[in-house]
Amino acid sequence: MKRYYIIYEGIVQGVGFRWRLMMYAKQLNLSGWCRNLDNGNVECAVQGKDVDKFLKLSTKSERFAKIFNWSVKEIPLEPHESDFTVRF
Repeated sequence: MKRYYIIYEGIVQGVGFRWRLMMYAKQLNLSGWCRNLDNGNVECAVQGKDVDKFLKLSTKSERFAKIFNWSVKEIPLEPHESDFTVRF
């Protein structure tokens, strides 16, 4: 099991991107959170067995969301976290 902290850059706000992240996380049985940043990016912390699959799915541009760049850092696990949420 791993935990990643990810920053997504591109057209990622106002296009349903955070909700898409939550859908992927729930499909893969991952926990964590995501939220918009003031600079137009989205940050995310996600943990579980399939975080690499989550990263692959989440960095693909789609109809409205366009990912130009992302950064990933492995961070310590949160043992009591059990769900994935969208933070505001």
